[in-house]
Amino acid sequence: MDSLTHIVLGACIGEVLLDKHAGRKAMLWGALAQSVPDIDFVAGSWMPVSTELLAHRGITHSFLFGGVISFFLALIAARWHKAEPISLKKWFYFFLIEIACHLFLDACNNYGLGWFEPFSSTRISFNVIYVADPLFSILPAIAFMFLIFLKTDHRHRLKWARVGIWVSVIYLSFACVNKYNIDKAVKNSMSSQGLSSNKYFTTPTLLNNLLWFIVVQNESGFEIGYRSIFDTSQLLKLHHVDRNDSLLDSINDHKEVMELKQFSQGFYTLEKVRDTLLFNDLRFGQSSGIKKPDNKFAFHYYLSHPNENHLVVQRGRFEGFDSEMVRAMWRKIKVD
Repeated sequence: MDSLTHIVLGACIGEVLLDKHAGRKAMLWGALAQSVPDIDFVAGSWMPVSTELLAHRGITHSFLFGGVISFFLALIAARWHKAEPISLKKWFYFFLIEIACHLFLDACNNYGLGWFEPFSSTRISFNVIYVADPLFSILPAIAFMFLIFLKTDHRHRLKWARVGIWVSVIYLSFACVNKYNIDKAVKNSMSSQGLSSNKYFTTPTLLNNLLWFIVVQNESGFEIGYRSIFDTSQLLKLHHVDRNDSLLDSINDHKEVMELKQFSQGFYTLEKVRDTLLFNDLRFGQSSGIKKPDNKFAFHYYLSHPNENHLVVQRGRFEGFDSEMVRAMWRKIKVD
């Protein structure tokens, strides 16, 4: 999830877990704990971009790191709060719960987490919620603002914190139901259309959970398209894109290419644009693909010009996001 969501949700959880024992400092510790796994952004200052993509949400988002850092944070907090009746054990479980929530929420996005590093490079992603979903974050943010201004002995503090948490839980449950129904529709459509591939990918589109992006792999490439949670039709409306793997024949064993393949989890295509070879990771959707089905993909990596790949994941997410794009999304959601 985005950093703001981690901070406000972490503060709400901190308020509930420590109640009045640590005062407003419970919110501060909760926000800090939820932010700690994201210290891996520092690695980007010296790593090649393709390596950084795998390092981000890697070891600092592992169970091992979560357990170790929870222990050290507990030692610091217990020493800092000697006067409060909070045991080292309670501090440890407090930080463990906060960091576990961070790892779980990030796994609900499509980036992929290294839960089992350094023992396994397997990336975990449930593809349930977009990395920044306003409907998921708005109530925790409002609750956070109330907690900032309400006095520590105010009788409604705990209620606001619980509201912020439970609304997020309910919305995440709603997203899981949507994921189940979209996946079921994809499987049924693949069966009815005679698509033999069992490898497919579904993820929410930009800033919402009502319209989903679908990728189905076949022998020559992928079938891609969109589906609303309100769509009851049996068939998917998909657009074919070639994988063009042959474009990698001369550089297939390059470290950069192997890292990109691993990062994309197999959902990638290649294309030649003038003198530039592009590696597209399909998991991040298209730039305004709802308006034009053959638009470029949001994640496009310049293999021919590696120095131009900063902020590659965010590069095309909001490109072409204008009023026309919003109307097109709304028409898709309503199934016009």
